[in-house]
Amino acid sequence: QGTLVESGGGLVQAGGSLRLSCSKSGSQLIFNYADWYRQAPGKQRELVAFLGSSGRVNYADFAKGRFAISRDTTINTVYLQMNSLKPEDTATYYCHINGNFGRDYWGQGTQVTISS
Repeated sequence: QGTLVESGGGLVQAGGSLRLSCSKSGSQLIFNYADWYRQAPGKQRELVAFLGSSGRVNYADFAKGRFAISRDTTINTVYLQMNSLKPEDTATYYCHINGNFGRDYWGQGTQVTISS
């Protein structure tokens, strides 16, 4: 597995926004698909958003209408724009890219904390 560098997490008030970024340095990455997961304390990791190579997207029900996944293939970066954040969105967010030759790349996780 390869490693991705995540950024953009932090502490915001409910109703605020954050944009998470996830990048791979080095050689050009071929995106097969990318997704974001999250894990809250004491809970299982859950899928947040999926982006296929054709641009097809899927979102968890809690993310629909509030979150948006996108990518910039020129800089090997995937984004998760999160709006109208709620305290229940508090979690560690992880990005994943399935790339060249089916290799999996994972981010180290970035903490998102939403205060009420």
